[in-house]
Amino acid sequence: MQLLCRDLVLDLSEPRVMGVLNVTPDSFSDGGRYAGFAAAVARGVAMAEEGAGIIDVGGESTRPGAAAVGVQEELERVIPVIEALAQRVTVPISVDTSKPEVMRAAIAAGAAMVNDVRALDAPGALDAVAGTGAAVCLMHMRGEPRTMQQAPEYRDVVGEVRDFLAVRLSACDAAGIATTRLCIDPGIGFGKRAEHNLALLAALDRLAAPGIPVLVGVSRKSLVGMITGRAAGDRLAGSVALAALAVMRGAAIVRAHDVAETVDAVKVAGALRRAAAGGD
Repeated sequence: MQLLCRDLVLDLSEPRVMGVLNVTPDSFSDGGRYAGFAAAVARGVAMAEEGAGIIDVGGESTRPGAAAVGVQEELERVIPVIEALAQRVTVPISVDTSKPEVMRAAIAAGAAMVNDVRALDAPGALDAVAGTGAAVCLMHMRGEPRTMQQAPEYRDVVGEVRDFLAVRLSACDAAGIATTRLCIDPGIGFGKRAEHNLALLAALDRLAAPGIPVLVGVSRKSLVGMITGRAAGDRLAGSVALAALAVMRGAAIVRAHDVAETVDAVKVAGALRRAAAGGD
Protein backbone atom coordinates (compact mmCIF):
# COMPACT_ATOMS: atom_id res chain seq x y z
CA MET A 1 0.00 0.00 0.00
CA GLN A 2 1.21 3.50 -0.84
CA LEU A 3 0.09 7.07 -0.29
CA LEU A 4 0.95 9.60 -3.00
CA CYS A 5 2.10 12.90 -1.49
CA ARG A 6 2.81 15.20 -4.44
CA ASP A 7 6.23 14.10 -5.75
CA LEU A 8 6.82 11.81 -2.76
CA VAL A 9 5.53 8.27 -2.32
CA LEU A 10 4.92 7.15 1.25
CA ASP A 11 5.46 3.40 1.46
CA LEU A 12 2.86 1.89 3.78
CA SER A 13 3.86 -1.74 3.36
CA GLU A 14 4.90 -1.30 6.98
CA PRO A 15 3.01 0.98 9.42
CA ARG A 16 4.34 4.51 9.77
CA VAL A 17 4.31 7.21 12.45
CA MET A 18 3.07 10.74 11.84
CA GLY A 19 4.83 13.12 14.23
CA VAL A 20 2.65 15.81 15.82
CA LEU A 21 4.11 19.32 15.68
CA ASN A 22 1.73 21.79 17.32
CA VAL A 23 2.83 25.37 16.76
CA THR A 24 0.06 26.71 18.99
CA PRO A 25 0.20 28.34 22.43
CA ASP A 26 -2.77 26.32 23.73
CA SER A 27 -2.07 22.69 22.82
CA PHE A 28 -3.55 20.29 25.37
CA SER A 29 -0.50 18.03 25.16
CA ASP A 30 2.55 20.29 25.22
CA GLY A 31 1.29 23.67 26.39
CA GLY A 32 2.85 25.68 23.57
CA ARG A 33 6.31 24.16 23.93
CA TYR A 34 6.90 24.43 20.17
CA ALA A 35 5.02 27.66 19.45
CA GLY A 36 8.29 29.47 18.65
CA PHE A 37 9.79 29.14 15.16
CA ALA A 38 13.23 27.84 16.16
CA ALA A 39 11.84 25.31 18.65
CA ALA A 40 9.27 24.08 16.14
CA VAL A 41 11.80 23.57 13.35
CA ALA A 42 14.25 21.83 15.69
CA ARG A 43 11.52 19.49 16.90
CA GLY A 44 10.43 18.69 13.34
CA VAL A 45 13.99 17.81 12.34
CA ALA A 46 14.34 15.68 15.48
CA MET A 47 11.12 13.79 14.70
CA ALA A 48 12.39 12.94 11.23
CA GLU A 49 15.63 11.67 12.75
CA GLU A 50 13.60 9.59 15.24
CA GLY A 51 11.87 7.79 12.38
CA ALA A 52 8.70 9.75 11.68
CA GLY A 53 7.31 8.99 8.24
CA ILE A 54 5.32 12.26 8.14
CA ILE A 55 5.50 15.49 10.14
CA ASP A 56 2.11 17.10 10.82
CA VAL A 57 2.24 20.88 11.47
CA GLY A 58 -0.80 22.43 13.10
CA GLY A 59 -1.50 26.07 13.93
CA GLU A 60 -4.96 25.82 15.49
CA SER A 61 -5.82 23.65 18.47
CA THR A 62 -8.76 21.28 17.98
CA ARG A 63 -8.96 20.15 21.59
CA PRO A 64 -12.43 20.25 23.20
CA GLY A 65 -13.31 23.85 24.02
CA ALA A 66 -10.53 25.31 21.89
CA ALA A 67 -10.95 28.87 20.61
CA ALA A 68 -11.04 29.49 16.87
CA VAL A 69 -8.01 31.05 15.16
CA GLY A 70 -8.21 33.48 12.25
CA VAL A 71 -6.76 32.70 8.83
CA GLN A 72 -3.93 35.22 9.03
CA GLU A 73 -2.82 34.11 12.48
CA GLU A 74 -2.82 30.47 11.44
CA LEU A 75 -0.80 31.31 8.33
CA GLU A 76 1.77 33.21 10.39
CA ARG A 77 2.16 30.22 12.68
CA VAL A 78 2.52 27.40 10.18
CA ILE A 79 3.92 28.71 6.89
CA PRO A 80 7.44 29.67 8.10
CA VAL A 81 7.77 26.29 9.86
CA ILE A 82 6.60 24.34 6.80
CA GLU A 83 8.96 26.27 4.52
CA ALA A 84 11.91 25.60 6.81
CA LEU A 85 11.15 21.91 7.33
CA ALA A 86 10.59 21.32 3.62
CA GLN A 87 14.22 22.39 3.13
CA ARG A 88 15.59 20.32 6.01
CA VAL A 89 13.84 16.93 5.97
CA THR A 90 13.07 14.37 3.27
CA VAL A 91 9.81 13.02 4.73
CA PRO A 92 6.44 14.51 3.69
CA ILE A 93 5.22 17.57 5.60
CA SER A 94 1.52 17.63 6.44
CA VAL A 95 -0.54 20.67 7.40
CA ASP A 96 -3.26 20.12 10.00
CA THR A 97 -5.96 22.61 8.94
CA SER A 98 -9.55 22.96 7.75
CA LYS A 99 -9.11 26.36 6.06
CA PRO A 100 -8.77 26.37 2.26
CA GLU A 101 -6.57 29.48 2.38
CA VAL A 102 -4.12 27.74 4.72
CA MET A 103 -4.19 24.56 2.63
CA ARG A 104 -3.19 26.48 -0.50
CA ALA A 105 -0.44 28.47 1.21
CA ALA A 106 0.94 25.43 3.01
CA ILE A 107 1.14 23.38 -0.18
CA ALA A 108 2.84 26.28 -1.94
CA ALA A 109 5.31 26.40 0.97
CA GLY A 110 6.18 22.73 0.60
CA ALA A 111 3.48 20.70 2.37
CA ALA A 112 2.72 17.39 0.65
CA MET A 113 -0.36 16.43 2.67
CA VAL A 114 -3.47 18.03 4.18
CA ASN A 115 -4.79 16.57 7.43
CA ASP A 116 -8.33 17.92 7.87
CA VAL A 117 -10.53 17.23 10.90
CA ARG A 118 -13.51 18.37 8.78
CA ALA A 119 -12.71 16.00 5.89
CA LEU A 120 -12.54 18.77 3.24
CA ASP A 121 -16.14 19.73 4.01
CA ALA A 122 -15.52 23.49 4.32
CA PRO A 123 -16.54 25.54 1.27
CA GLY A 124 -13.63 25.61 -1.14
CA ALA A 125 -11.57 22.93 0.60
CA LEU A 126 -11.96 20.30 -2.13
CA ASP A 127 -10.97 22.80 -4.81
CA ALA A 128 -8.00 24.00 -2.74
CA VAL A 129 -6.47 20.52 -2.78
CA ALA A 130 -7.76 18.81 -5.92
CA GLY A 131 -5.19 19.97 -8.46
CA THR A 132 -2.16 19.98 -6.19
CA GLY A 133 -1.26 16.30 -5.98
CA ALA A 134 -1.16 16.55 -2.19
CA ALA A 135 -2.32 13.64 -0.07
CA VAL A 136 -5.36 14.12 2.16
CA CYS A 137 -6.44 12.63 5.47
CA LEU A 138 -10.22 12.73 5.87
CA MET A 139 -11.27 12.64 9.53
CA HIS A 140 -14.65 12.12 11.14
CA MET A 141 -15.76 14.66 13.73
CA ARG A 142 -19.22 15.02 15.28
CA GLY A 143 -19.91 18.72 15.87
CA GLU A 144 -17.30 21.44 16.40
CA PRO A 145 -14.21 21.41 18.65
CA ARG A 146 -15.72 23.85 21.16
CA THR A 147 -18.81 21.70 21.72
CA MET A 148 -18.07 18.25 20.33
CA GLN A 149 -17.76 16.52 23.70
CA GLN A 150 -21.10 17.73 25.03
CA ALA A 151 -23.02 14.43 25.21
CA PRO A 152 -22.28 12.92 21.77
CA GLU A 153 -24.68 10.11 20.85
CA TYR A 154 -24.64 7.37 18.22
CA ARG A 155 -26.91 4.46 17.43
CA ASP A 156 -24.11 2.60 15.63
CA VAL A 157 -20.84 4.50 15.91
CA VAL A 158 -18.87 2.18 13.61
CA GLY A 159 -21.53 2.24 10.90
CA GLU A 160 -22.10 5.99 11.14
CA VAL A 161 -18.40 6.84 11.00
CA ARG A 162 -17.84 4.40 8.12
CA ASP A 163 -20.77 5.87 6.17
CA PHE A 164 -19.59 9.47 6.73
CA LEU A 165 -16.09 8.65 5.53
CA ALA A 166 -17.47 6.83 2.48
CA VAL A 167 -19.43 9.97 1.55
CA ARG A 168 -16.32 12.13 1.88
CA LEU A 169 -14.26 9.67 -0.19
CA SER A 170 -16.91 9.91 -2.91
CA ALA A 171 -16.79 13.72 -2.75
CA CYS A 172 -13.04 13.59 -3.25
CA ASP A 173 -13.44 11.25 -6.20
CA ALA A 174 -15.97 13.62 -7.79
CA ALA A 175 -13.51 16.51 -7.28
CA GLY A 176 -10.75 14.61 -9.09
CA ILE A 177 -8.72 13.57 -6.04
CA ALA A 178 -7.43 10.06 -6.73
CA THR A 179 -7.92 7.39 -4.09
CA THR A 180 -4.15 6.84 -4.09
CA ARG A 181 -3.88 10.27 -2.40
CA LEU A 182 -6.40 9.52 0.35
CA CYS A 183 -6.42 8.07 3.84
CA ILE A 184 -9.11 8.13 6.54
CA ASP A 185 -9.17 8.77 10.28
CA PRO A 186 -12.07 7.72 12.56
CA GLY A 187 -11.43 10.77 14.76
CA ILE A 188 -10.74 9.24 18.17
CA GLY A 189 -11.86 11.78 20.78
CA PHE A 190 -13.63 14.07 18.32
CA GLY A 191 -17.27 14.07 19.35
CA LYS A 192 -17.11 10.62 20.92
CA ARG A 193 -17.28 9.11 24.39
CA ALA A 194 -14.86 6.46 25.62
CA GLU A 195 -17.08 3.58 24.56
CA HIS A 196 -17.39 5.04 21.06
CA ASN A 197 -13.61 5.40 20.77
CA LEU A 198 -12.98 1.85 21.90
CA ALA A 199 -15.59 0.47 19.50
CA LEU A 200 -13.92 2.30 16.61
CA LEU A 201 -10.46 1.09 17.55
CA ALA A 202 -11.73 -2.47 17.74
CA ALA A 203 -13.28 -2.11 14.27
CA LEU A 204 -10.48 -0.34 12.38
CA ASP A 205 -10.25 -3.15 9.85
CA ARG A 206 -13.91 -2.56 8.89
CA LEU A 207 -13.82 1.21 8.41
CA ALA A 208 -12.12 1.69 5.06
CA ALA A 209 -12.58 0.48 1.52
CA PRO A 210 -9.82 -1.86 0.26
CA GLY A 211 -6.63 0.03 -0.46
CA ILE A 212 -7.51 3.10 1.64
CA PRO A 213 -5.02 3.53 4.52
CA VAL A 214 -6.37 4.16 8.02
CA LEU A 215 -4.70 6.79 10.19
CA VAL A 216 -5.29 6.78 13.95
CA GLY A 217 -4.50 9.44 16.54
CA VAL A 218 -4.61 8.28 20.15
CA SER A 219 -1.49 9.97 21.54
CA ARG A 220 -2.01 11.47 25.03
CA LYS A 221 -5.77 11.72 24.47
CA SER A 222 -8.44 11.69 27.16
CA LEU A 223 -9.25 8.07 26.30
CA VAL A 224 -5.81 7.10 27.58
CA GLY A 225 -6.42 9.18 30.69
CA MET A 226 -9.80 7.56 31.32
CA ILE A 227 -8.31 4.09 31.04
CA THR A 228 -5.11 4.73 33.03
CA GLY A 229 -6.04 7.62 35.31
CA ARG A 230 -2.99 9.55 34.08
CA ALA A 231 -2.71 13.26 33.27
CA ALA A 232 -1.92 14.33 29.67
CA GLY A 233 1.80 14.67 30.32
CA ASP A 234 2.08 11.17 31.81
CA ARG A 235 0.34 9.06 29.17
CA LEU A 236 3.31 7.75 27.23
CA ALA A 237 2.91 4.08 28.10
CA GLY A 238 -0.83 4.07 27.50
CA SER A 239 -0.47 5.97 24.23
CA VAL A 240 2.21 3.61 22.94
CA ALA A 241 0.13 0.59 23.91
CA LEU A 242 -2.92 1.91 22.05
CA ALA A 243 -0.77 2.78 19.02
CA ALA A 244 0.53 -0.79 18.85
CA LEU A 245 -2.96 -2.23 19.25
CA ALA A 246 -4.26 0.08 16.51
CA VAL A 247 -1.60 -1.30 14.17
CA MET A 248 -2.69 -4.83 15.06
CA ARG A 249 -6.25 -3.85 14.09
CA GLY A 250 -5.12 -2.52 10.72
CA ALA A 251 -3.89 1.07 11.14
CA ALA A 252 -1.36 2.07 8.47
CA ILE A 253 -0.38 5.39 10.09
CA VAL A 254 -0.30 6.31 13.78
CA ARG A 255 -0.20 9.98 14.78
CA ALA A 256 1.98 10.55 17.85
CA HIS A 257 3.72 13.18 19.96
CA ASP A 258 6.37 10.78 21.31
CA VAL A 259 7.86 9.71 18.00
CA ALA A 260 10.87 7.58 18.94
CA GLU A 261 8.94 5.43 21.42
CA THR A 262 5.97 5.05 19.08
CA VAL A 263 8.19 4.11 16.12
CA ASP A 264 9.60 1.20 18.15
CA ALA A 265 6.15 0.06 19.28
CA VAL A 266 4.77 0.26 15.74
CA LYS A 267 7.70 -1.75 14.37
CA VAL A 268 7.03 -4.50 16.92
CA ALA A 269 3.30 -4.51 16.23
CA GLY A 270 3.92 -4.50 12.49
CA ALA A 271 6.20 -7.52 12.77
CA LEU A 272 3.60 -9.42 14.76
CA ARG A 273 0.84 -8.43 12.31
CA ARG A 274 2.99 -9.66 9.43
CA ALA A 275 3.64 -12.96 11.21
CA ALA A 276 -0.07 -13.40 11.93
CA ALA A 277 -0.79 -12.88 8.23
CA GLY A 278 1.74 -15.55 7.31
CA GLY A 279 4.52 -13.19 6.21
CA ASP A 280 8.21 -13.45 6.94
